[in-house]
Amino acid sequence: MKIENLSEGERRKREVERSIVKKFRKEIWRRFTKAVNDYELIQDGDKIAVCISGGKDSMLMAKLFQELERHGQKNFDVVFLIMNPGYNEENYCRIMENTNILGIPAVVFTSQIFDAVAEDIESPCYLCARMRRGYLYSKAKELGCNKIALGHHFDDVIETILMGMLYGGQVQTMMPKLHSTNFAGMELIRPLYLVREEDIIHWASYNDLKFIRCACRFTEHLEESEELARGGKRREVKLLIRELRKKSPFIEKNIFKSVENVNLSTIIAYKKNGRKHHFLDDYDA
Repeated sequence: MKIENLSEGERRKREVERSIVKKFRKEIWRRFTKAVNDYELIQDGDKIAVCISGGKDSMLMAKLFQELERHGQKNFDVVFLIMNPGYNEENYCRIMENTNILGIPAVVFTSQIFDAVAEDIESPCYLCARMRRGYLYSKAKELGCNKIALGHHFDDVIETILMGMLYGGQVQTMMPKLHSTNFAGMELIRPLYLVREEDIIHWASYNDLKFIRCACRFTEHLEESEELARGGKRREVKLLIRELRKKSPFIEKNIFKSVENVNLSTIIAYKKNGRKHHFLDDYDA
């Protein structure tokens, strides 16, 4: 059917889809498919729960999976999964409105995570993330899925690397895929691993799409300065990277490459499978 004969809603959905494979082909589509291929995120026969939080990243990820189903060669199934952890009515309506605009047939289930973490003043974000992951794994497994896909992007990865070094005293990264330790046979994948956040923002703005940000009760009423003061280490690191980028355009790529080019012969100590190895172990060998 010609696009001029489509309804306004269907026309807008088609325009969003076209923008992914046309205007943002290099910045988004190619980086998405590169991550899928380079890290072997999808195998034939997979059933993947694409987890949608309601933000720009997970909504784009859902559309990318739809395009991959349409144009890809993989034999896999997808379930678009939305967990309502206790969103207020405005945020929940915005999420459902966007799934309608984008043509995403989502399975919705509820939990009481926001209530559960409301009293945790010290680390509500950490507890919320862990509980979300558990609920998503459990629901995905119930639906017959063997993988869950989360919308972490390139900037999340490099921020995690720096956060570990500056605040955790360790060198580690957010992996492109992980086997679950608590749900046998389940795996987590991150298909936006190579996609830049600024390109996701550009895509959303170009298509005049409005998504929710963090919608928990802890942050929804905070001003930006308050959010930064109340444990916003990731935001601190994001701002640090932004400042460093002004000095060199290669900063972000070099941070990412630092965990690809680890030379163990120049490392004092490292851990593997829970066992610590020290350079003195075989220094005189």
